[in-house]
Amino acid sequence: MSITPAGHVARSTVRPNLETGRGGPFRTFLRTDDGVAIDSVYDPGAVVYDGSTQPSVVPVFVVAHGFTGDVDRPHVRRVAEAFAQYGAVVTFSFRGHGASGGRSTVGDREVLDLAAAVEWARGFGHARVVTVGFSMGGSVVLRHAALYGQGREGRTEAATDAVVSVSAPARWYYRGTAPMRKLHWLVTRPEGRLVGRYGFRTRIHHREWDPVPMSPVEAVPRIAPTPLLIVHGDRDGYFPVDHPRMLADAAGDRGELWLEPGMGHAEHAATDALLARIGTWGAAQAG
Repeated sequence: MSITPAGHVARSTVRPNLETGRGGPFRTFLRTDDGVAIDSVYDPGAVVYDGSTQPSVVPVFVVAHGFTGDVDRPHVRRVAEAFAQYGAVVTFSFRGHGASGGRSTVGDREVLDLAAAVEWARGFGHARVVTVGFSMGGSVVLRHAALYGQGREGRTEAATDAVVSVSAPARWYYRGTAPMRKLHWLVTRPEGRLVGRYGFRTRIHHREWDPVPMSPVEAVPRIAPTPLLIVHGDRDGYFPVDHPRMLADAAGDRGELWLEPGMGHAEHAATDALLARIGTWGAAQAG
């Protein structure tokens, strides 16, 4: 269920309507390279588009949610509202989540979902894209940047210009905490996948990875020269602090690490102040 390092990303079945975008959020389904329909929302943000402010000079934040999230979840909407103070925002539901089609591959083919969302975001005229991922989405933005980022041969409109990975794992198959052992049960057992479908609105693929995709820590060295920010809480109940430190070590002087005191895991643990700092960092890198 792995993807190739490059490839065409199909555009939305509905062309972006800039007039609609200026008046408020615009929602449609995107079609990924492997044919999955992805529920996606574009919000022009707090920036007023007039004769002096064009989309080309406004960054767009593309938000990749965590496992069992979706575009309509309150914690995802809160993140989008925070970033809307710094640019336009695209949110979407990964495959198998919410109203999107397909089944979740828990971070493998989700790279195609993010690539479709980034390309769609550029279709509104934004020259600079910041991808921000949380937990599973944090691993996806790292692998996406390694495959589509700046300086890569064959760069496409699906490329990103800055990357923020929040609460991401460094390596696959980690079972060192109780929440991760529960997650593995949810993903690998038939009864767990039933709980995912009916309890979390998440449809999980029954097949194992074949081949195993590039891990986040393997992806990080390939991201340069794209700016990279790694954010992690020192009280993360899923992934302890050796994960962000492994990622930061892999990035070397090409990445920045924020180890947040008292922070737990992903979107739910990200305070408004932290989201504002991330928004400021992203806008500055994409400026």
